[in-house]
Amino acid sequence: MTEFSDAFALPAADEGIALAAPAAQNGGFPRMKHRATLALAVGFGWLAGWADAGQAQAPPPASANRLADVLQPFVDAQQFAGAVTLVADRDGILDVTCVGDADLATHTPMRPDALFWIASQTKTFTATALMMLVDEGKVNVDDPVERYLPAFKGQMRMAQRGTEFALLTRPGHPITVRNLLTHTSGLPYSSALEGVLDALPLRVAVGSYAMTPLNFEPDSMYHYANAGLNTVGRIVEVVGGMPYEDFVRTRIIEPLGLKDTTFWPDAGQAGRLAKIYGHATAEEPLHEVANNLLGAPLADRQARYAVPAAGLFSTAADCARFCRMILRGGELDGRRYLSEASVRQMTSRQTPEKLPVSYGFGWSTDGQRCGHSGAYETDMGMDRERGLIYVFMVQQAGYKADAERCKYAFWQVANERFGKAEGRR
Repeated sequence: MTEFSDAFALPAADEGIALAAPAAQNGGFPRMKHRATLALAVGFGWLAGWADAGQAQAPPPASANRLADVLQPFVDAQQFAGAVTLVADRDGILDVTCVGDADLATHTPMRPDALFWIASQTKTFTATALMMLVDEGKVNVDDPVERYLPAFKGQMRMAQRGTEFALLTRPGHPITVRNLLTHTSGLPYSSALEGVLDALPLRVAVGSYAMTPLNFEPDSMYHYANAGLNTVGRIVEVVGGMPYEDFVRTRIIEPLGLKDTTFWPDAGQAGRLAKIYGHATAEEPLHEVANNLLGAPLADRQARYAVPAAGLFSTAADCARFCRMILRGGELDGRRYLSEASVRQMTSRQTPEKLPVSYGFGWSTDGQRCGHSGAYETDMGMDRERGLIYVFMVQQAGYKADAERCKYAFWQVANERFGKAEGRR
């Protein structure tokens, strides 16, 4: 079995990965090499877990009917500090389980309302915002990006690069909104102008992408890129007529009642923020890790900017409520947020068939299941056949195999307990 940390981790900064058309490994999923100490995890962490869960460890005994009984041994072995897991269906929450500590130093236990940086799960919110504009007829995903952001007009592609020269050429076609949503644009992971993820205003960050040559011909490769979803966020604010963060807040977060989903945790929320822990190897003890991917203080709206690709903080309950809206085809509690057609498009394969990666618009997918993970091993996903939603919240850096084994155990027991309910859709 291919370990998750080797198969599905992505590099920080602009090193990235580029996947062309050769046959995929590991049951249809590509093997991705990484070259960074702390890599940002792509959404395939959730989906890969489904593919490999049965191989990761033996299924739990039939008598193991409490998720805490399965998860607690991982905490006792100090493989991670603590976690909150949640299982829901289209109608509501079925189970919430808390194990371990949110803060080891103060022995603060994990609680259902613990706050987590969900990082790249933010991409699903950004894709939702964009598809709202598609539903309104204001954006077409097959339009060139330059139609909405003129700075991208005339963008070049890197044809050859040497130590003392670079050869640029025009791409076969300008990048499209679809390319941004599916990581097939050729944009780098980030630009040379960026440092921490939230240091630049969105307008400035996206302007730097427009000035950066594409790494490859659009549609020819898959390259997981924050730059793409950040550019989607800029389209949302230009077409939507308001700052990106205001659009997401007024059109998604507030209407859905996501009281703890924010780009800037306030003092009360910061007090519930789970600490980040990590270790470089299985033998090394857990130790607290600073979040050097974001600026500080987190509540400072003057120094920190909303990041469409990775900026949100949230709770298990909020993530589950957002997923319920998606699982129900864009509707929740009598309010429609997206058309069913847009939800189907977001959560079904949109990457070219010649590529080994199956990615929708902001979601990884295999048709039946879709999901997305975050940098510190948070995950949320949905299984249409079982009608279930799975949320796994942890803040784990460095050695990722422990978190992955725990996720597999969680999914197995959740399916055993809730996956066969009569009438669940």
